[in-house]
Amino acid sequence: MSKVKIPNFKLNNGLEIPALGYGTWLGVNDKIEFRIEDAPKLVEAMLYAIDLGYRHFDTAHLYRVEPEVGFAVRKKIEEGVVKREDIFVTTKIWQHNHRLADAEASVRASLRRMGLDYIDLVVIHWPMAINEDGIDEKIDYLETYRGLENAYNAGLVKAIGVSNFNVEQMRRLLANCTIRPAVNQIQVNLNLLEKDLVSLCQAEDVLVVSYSSFGGMTKAYDKTSPEPKIDNPIMTRMANKYGKSVTQLVLRFLYQKRIATIPKSLTKSRILENASIFDFDIDSEDVATLEKFDCGYRSDRPIFWQDYTHYPFEKIENVPSMEIPLALRKWKNGANLDID
Repeated sequence: MSKVKIPNFKLNNGLEIPALGYGTWLGVNDKIEFRIEDAPKLVEAMLYAIDLGYRHFDTAHLYRVEPEVGFAVRKKIEEGVVKREDIFVTTKIWQHNHRLADAEASVRASLRRMGLDYIDLVVIHWPMAINEDGIDEKIDYLETYRGLENAYNAGLVKAIGVSNFNVEQMRRLLANCTIRPAVNQIQVNLNLLEKDLVSLCQAEDVLVVSYSSFGGMTKAYDKTSPEPKIDNPIMTRMANKYGKSVTQLVLRFLYQKRIATIPKSLTKSRILENASIFDFDIDSEDVATLEKFDCGYRSDRPIFWQDYTHYPFEKIENVPSMEIPLALRKWKNGANLDID
């Protein structure tokens, strides 16, 4: 098997993180239930990805697959394919665990679920805090972050950070933290370049990690989402110019902006394709063309949280109230015995 070489970005504490990782979010079905049935496919895909050269794996307590992620990593270590220090594992603490003591306890639980001695990076998944009944607990995210600082000082993690924090929240965190956040994982794509937030993070030496890097391009999203779609003629012509696919073009565009990405696929050919972006450069004229697609469209927007304390995004007016999906509130669903 030919291997891919994925370059690293350096975090503000000196730790290196692969610029492209493998995301482990399996998604939900029409009933907003997790696709746990795909967990075996995830393990197979991760094993292939490690053999291929992937070294960064992004997961979360919410995703229900930390045991599978840990299994795949440990298996490849046992086979002698990699050493533990070769692999970079990111996980996220969920909104149920935002109190000071609960944050560190959540990190310890993730370690147990994955069967690892340490985690490379742990981030706060969202700045809001909720309980299992969906009630806003109104816990200050600074308290949660202090819990991660305690986990860092205890040697449980190599780096800590946040996810889905906006400009104001980042400024407040940076002014009040003891250990600077290493990353802010946010939605960044051609429709949503988040220029102010990205500029702040990069000026403060906080790495931006993009999730939903393809935005509304794919068939999974509403056809009314703005261009570019996957078959947009501007995109296809530009991709053909470089001998690449449209998705490769997007990932390369973000890499050239020093933004890490974590695309997910269970398909071997797509896993290889996603990582084959480090052998070309998009010229400045084409970068400017791609930037014109930025329109502030947010493809992933949990509007059922928009009235909660610390909700980070702009609010949508005149939308009917929505119940928080059960899968985002209750864990004891029997789908994975090692989830709590």
